[in-house]
Amino acid sequence: MKVAKFGGSSLASAAQIRRVLEIVRADKRRKFIIVSAPGKRTSADTKVTDALIAYYKSCKAHDEQSIKSSQQWIIQRFKTIYDELGLTSDILSTITQNIIGLATLSQSNPFTYDTFLAAGENNNALLIADYFSSEGIHSRYIHPSDAGIFVSSDPGNARLLPEANEHIKYLNELDEVLIIPGFFGVTNENEVCTFSRGGSDITGSIIAAGVKAELYENFTDVDGIFAAHPGIVKAPVHVKELTYREMRELAYSGFSVLHDEALLPVFRAHVPLVIKNTNNPTHPGTKIVISRETKGAPVVGIASSSGFSSLYISKYLMNREIGFGRKVLSVLEKLAIRFEHMPTGIDDMSIIIRSRYLTPPVSKALIANLTESLHPDEAYINRDFSIITLVGEDMKEHIGVTAKATAALSKKGINIAMLSQGSSEVSVMFIVKEKDEREALRAIYSAFFD
Repeated sequence: MKVAKFGGSSLASAAQIRRVLEIVRADKRRKFIIVSAPGKRTSADTKVTDALIAYYKSCKAHDEQSIKSSQQWIIQRFKTIYDELGLTSDILSTITQNIIGLATLSQSNPFTYDTFLAAGENNNALLIADYFSSEGIHSRYIHPSDAGIFVSSDPGNARLLPEANEHIKYLNELDEVLIIPGFFGVTNENEVCTFSRGGSDITGSIIAAGVKAELYENFTDVDGIFAAHPGIVKAPVHVKELTYREMRELAYSGFSVLHDEALLPVFRAHVPLVIKNTNNPTHPGTKIVISRETKGAPVVGIASSSGFSSLYISKYLMNREIGFGRKVLSVLEKLAIRFEHMPTGIDDMSIIIRSRYLTPPVSKALIANLTESLHPDEAYINRDFSIITLVGEDMKEHIGVTAKATAALSKKGINIAMLSQGSSEVSVMFIVKEKDEREALRAIYSAFFD
């Protein structure tokens, strides 16, 4: 029994949906199918989810012309798929009514935006279930409320409620191939509430854990995970197997193939996960497991992510001042600023923060609050940093990993602004200026893989 999730690129057109049909047909164990909204057919195309965002904004602005334009575009996108699949049922009428009906939702309801966003996945699931049935596959559309995906009332950031798994288990009793829309659940008040963007991965993971699947297959448009970004490093090594901890670190640090929050449900349920290519389904992909069999290499992957700033605070004898760190964190909490890393010294500390949280007004308030409460010798923000992360569970068994990476950066004349390693020794982070990110990634990759 398998759970298979298909991303937006895998469902962008009728041709792609036909490939999905053949993949499901090829293995009768693929019983639970999680679907995303139609993605881009070409690089210049628009995702259905992005069109729904524009539709919501038009409704909020009461722009009747834009509302009608958005409705027509979204309906036509589904109609094109419907026509090319050769469907003749009344499912298109249902989808049309669903899309038009969004405009009647109350703008004062905090879940209205989530309902707009979820319409891409929900209507695509209806269409695909209808298509599968027309092709002789005994299938059924299942709404998340019927699947038991009950979530917290936190728009745009839903969390599965503890009691939900008991409801999800019953799906095992159904005989059909079940088509379930990804990306959202329902609250106890029956409101649609979405996971963070990319959350169809989360839905797949929740279902796989809930039904105790033998495998969770995450189908996308690449042959799995590579040791570095193929857009930066030419022909990087394909990774056959990763542990959940390694994948979590890589996903958090910039690998966009898999949503990092999707790992927790299947990790807790001990369900292995494999990332496969819809357009190359016979490729083994990359398997993610609790403990991997392949050992030896200290580094399995190198990720990079940009858009960071550093808050620098210096005060003589800081280390003797009890409560100094707590005061810093309380200022960040007061201003609703999340931090990522915090390298410290005797008289100073640097706090790494994503730059999007540090708008000019917030930055000004942050320095003012720190100056008032801590009386530091210096407090300022440096911007335009990137983080290069080396990941590998076997790193702790090898001496000189950090030295090898720093030597590679030194050889290229790249300065390391900061360095951070967690106590688990699964990852090492090098913080460099954004202008050096791509060159730094290539240099470190070459040191470990070429």
